[in-house]
Amino acid sequence: MQGQFRLCFGVFFTTYNLAGAMLITRFPNCNVSKQKQRLHVFVTHLDFARSIGCSTPNITRNEISKHVEAGHRNQTQSVNRDVVSRTALLTEYARSRRIEDARHVFDEMPDRNVVTWNAMVSGYCQNGRMKEAQQLFDKMPERDVISWTTMITGYSQNGAIDEARQLFDRIPKKSLVTWNAMIAGYTQNGRIEEASILFDKMPERNVLSWTTMITGYGGSGRIEDARQVFDTMPELSLITWNAMISGYVQNGRVEDARQLFDRMPARNAVSWTAMIAGYCQTGRTEDARELFDKMHKRIEVHKKNVVTWTAMIAGYAQSGEGEEALKLFSQMQRAGMKPNQSTFSSVLNACAALAESKEGQQIHSLILKAGFESDLYVGNALITVHAKCGNMGYAWKAFNQMPERDVVSWNTMIAGYAQNGSIEDANQLFDRMPEKDVISWNTMIAAYAQIGHGEEAMKLFCQMPRVGIRPIQTTFTSLLSASASLASIEQGKQHHTCICKIGFSSEVFVGNALIAMYAKCGHIDDARQVLDEMPEQDVVSWNSLITGFALHGRGKEALQLFERMQLLDINPNDTTFIGILSACSHAGLVDEGWRFFYSMNRDHGITPTAGHFACMVDLLARAGCLKEAEEFIDEMPCKLDAVVWGSLLGACRVHVNTEVAKRAAEHLFELEPENAGTYVLLSNIYAAAGMWDDAAKIRVLMKDRGVKKKPGCSWIKVENKVHTFVVGDRLHPQTDAIYATLERLVGEMREEGYVPNTNVVLHSVDEGEKENVLRHHSEKLALAFGLNNTASGTPIHIFKNLRVCDDCHMATKVISKIVQREIVMRDANRFHHFKDGLCSCGDYW
Repeated sequence: MQGQFRLCFGVFFTTYNLAGAMLITRFPNCNVSKQKQRLHVFVTHLDFARSIGCSTPNITRNEISKHVEAGHRNQTQSVNRDVVSRTALLTEYARSRRIEDARHVFDEMPDRNVVTWNAMVSGYCQNGRMKEAQQLFDKMPERDVISWTTMITGYSQNGAIDEARQLFDRIPKKSLVTWNAMIAGYTQNGRIEEASILFDKMPERNVLSWTTMITGYGGSGRIEDARQVFDTMPELSLITWNAMISGYVQNGRVEDARQLFDRMPARNAVSWTAMIAGYCQTGRTEDARELFDKMHKRIEVHKKNVVTWTAMIAGYAQSGEGEEALKLFSQMQRAGMKPNQSTFSSVLNACAALAESKEGQQIHSLILKAGFESDLYVGNALITVHAKCGNMGYAWKAFNQMPERDVVSWNTMIAGYAQNGSIEDANQLFDRMPEKDVISWNTMIAAYAQIGHGEEAMKLFCQMPRVGIRPIQTTFTSLLSASASLASIEQGKQHHTCICKIGFSSEVFVGNALIAMYAKCGHIDDARQVLDEMPEQDVVSWNSLITGFALHGRGKEALQLFERMQLLDINPNDTTFIGILSACSHAGLVDEGWRFFYSMNRDHGITPTAGHFACMVDLLARAGCLKEAEEFIDEMPCKLDAVVWGSLLGACRVHVNTEVAKRAAEHLFELEPENAGTYVLLSNIYAAAGMWDDAAKIRVLMKDRGVKKKPGCSWIKVENKVHTFVVGDRLHPQTDAIYATLERLVGEMREEGYVPNTNVVLHSVDEGEKENVLRHHSEKLALAFGLNNTASGTPIHIFKNLRVCDDCHMATKVISKIVQREIVMRDANRFHHFKDGLCSCGDYW
């Protein structure tokens, strides 16, 4: 489709193909069989059509290859030794990337003409071997306009535009074709000013000259200049109208494109398809479909072709309307329209988005029947759909059977393995890649970050400069995610500095990643500063900070952010309300929570989801409204998940309600029978209520079912090294100093009025033993280590994989007052900022 829009300069990509297509008429008396003539004409037609993106006959490259292989095996017997057939053979070898075989055919030819020489030069150009192309060009006994144009186009396609210009200046007598080729080369390489200068110098112009400039200006974002050329053109043709419409579409100016479309004196399928694609690209699939349905009411020339069907299917797929894409694909088949490679790629993308494994396999069968399984883009789409559906065996089979792979093929397989939890397979494939691009590195870095292997992600990032790969914006978003998972603020700040130096700090999604990183590392004020300094913000920016304030127990500030967000006309989405309701829950703002919950649908048209209902249950249960929470659950219109019941069970621990806890746990046992947290929490609730027999039964049940408890641990990072502790830990090299510091602190804490809360020790032992256990909890050991190994007055950051216990929470408040230092602790639920004997949570967590 896009190739058709580029018709004005696409012709020059395939100048030799045009010459090849004329071979039969230039040599009408050659003794060539009709079969070979058909093959030759088809080869040139196929490649010309594909080069400009047009639909082609339903004959595959495999069929062509069979002819080529047969010709290769029986070259001396079945292929007549004439110029035409030999030229066709070497042309196909070159297009099949078998350039050495093409050269062999060329060297063995007893007779050659200028077309043969042009074919060999074109083959070298198509394979990026410009040095050999130039050497052969210099040896040519004679040259025609095709010879010069082929070389100019070859240099342009390979990014050597200055060499193309030098060759252009050497042409003894320039023709209109060579002028157009040089202008097209400049536009393709983004050198629009030089194209404009050359255009002004042209002794004569044709419709292709004008249209090339319109397309060049449109492609470089200078749509007003494109319109000026269009308006000054002496005579408009259909291809020019289409180019101008395409330029508007490419620059997102669909309304301008539609106005021009309505003014057209005549339209063809390209005109209609351009407008349909424009609507689809801007998410206006309803308008696109309306135009699509109107096409059949026009005259026969406007009848929908495969490109138009594909544009509409692709529009649905890209807009997340996968089901509509599949319906239209079925309708297309019923209409007798044969899909092409692009159609299959688009419909496979729809299947991938829907994770429709069955439909994906059915379309795979259709692809095999159509003979498109060897197409590179179809193969990549097949890998994508199988990987998205979790069928990595099918994905590997599709990858392994591809006759040709590009870096996208490898990247898609690596991403598929990573998304399906096979990080080792992803890493092995990454190591085997013949050539890696920045996306390859980003994919592996993101894969490690997503599974919490931040250190591996950092190692890969450090290797990138050594192999000459420059990071891009998405590299840093993955790295910042890795820093957040490691709670490594030092690395996060280093990446922030690097982002500023490279110039990515103004990118919205990089800023969003910075906000999330600072919030997750406990530096919420730095996160707010990032938001305030962002030149442009979106709803994700505000959502990230609102959620961050909620996690840090600063619920009222989260609500203030929401009000400020609305004043700036940034519309909230469902994620915004998850953050707001969480903020209300963490701060105990029940009335405000109800107000926001009801306003979702009433004021913003957002239907509450299971996540919003879970937040409301958590809000009510934390506040002690357990009966109201259960009634709310009974009235919920959506399917209940483990998050809802987990919120209710967690609140029962705070309020020691064994009856509600039992009912919530029974649901959790059904939903997540292997989740150790449910067994431990219910057992602890029974123990806190003095129901020791019931607590013991739950632990026996847990053992019988083979469920193992995750051990609690705390860690602290000092001088780029992570130090991890468990309860009663004596394996650390500084154990003696750590325990000595704790003993000293306990004495000072008692003077401040601290009394150990032995109720949190849920074992039937005496009070002295309970105090001893409390004294050596993992978070206290980490805190003592931090006090011994960090500078006085600096904040201490501690992380724990479970919820901080009541006694450690009280002890840390007192210690922050004694040592006059801020202590930031992140547990499994939230952040606690301890300072001057107080905590940011207000003792409500």
